[in-house]
Amino acid sequence: MARENRKRFSKDRILDVAEELFALKGYDAVTVREITRRAGCNLAAVNYHFGNKRNLYLEVFRARWVPRAGRIRKQVRAALRGQVSPSPRAVIRALAGAFIEGPLSDSERERHSQLMAREMVRPTEAFDLVASEVMGPLFADLAELLAPAMGNDLSKEGLALKIQSVLGMVIHFNFARVAVTRMSGREYDAVFKKRLVAHITEFCLRGLGIDQ
Repeated sequence: MARENRKRFSKDRILDVAEELFALKGYDAVTVREITRRAGCNLAAVNYHFGNKRNLYLEVFRARWVPRAGRIRKQVRAALRGQVSPSPRAVIRALAGAFIEGPLSDSERERHSQLMAREMVRPTEAFDLVASEVMGPLFADLAELLAPAMGNDLSKEGLALKIQSVLGMVIHFNFARVAVTRMSGREYDAVFKKRLVAHITEFCLRGLGIDQ
């Protein structure tokens, strides 16, 4: 049991350090030697747990990025639990609240956004993983919940653009906090977060042409 715990600790430590370095510097700029030095392990530990640097990078997304995104999606569902047919207002408020008010810590949010920003510019297999396990399911959830309120004549492309616009606004206000604070003069305290959730909700409803 003690040996298994040491193996788990070693693997988790490598993942934590690798995620931090990949987020900060990008995949190409990080070496396995740098990861092992920071993690306090040897190359054999990386090879044993992951095989190579590429597999380690993908495992950072599987074991760290995807579960964090899952926590956000879980919070959206929790906010809508018990509502048979939640209104568009409730859906957008739940989405904005899950991103803006929790559940990620500041350090988690920073690593989360840095990793994804790099994948958006230079996508790898990790982007395919995120698209299939996170983006696609969240998009499907929102389409199912919001499409009925936007009319039957809306094309598939039109629906996709509208939902991406909602997500884009939510993601901007969540991850571009430095810019938002600089332009607004407001820190992301609890009061301002609630203000943002309300702003995003009202703005998106108007943009979607929905009054609910």
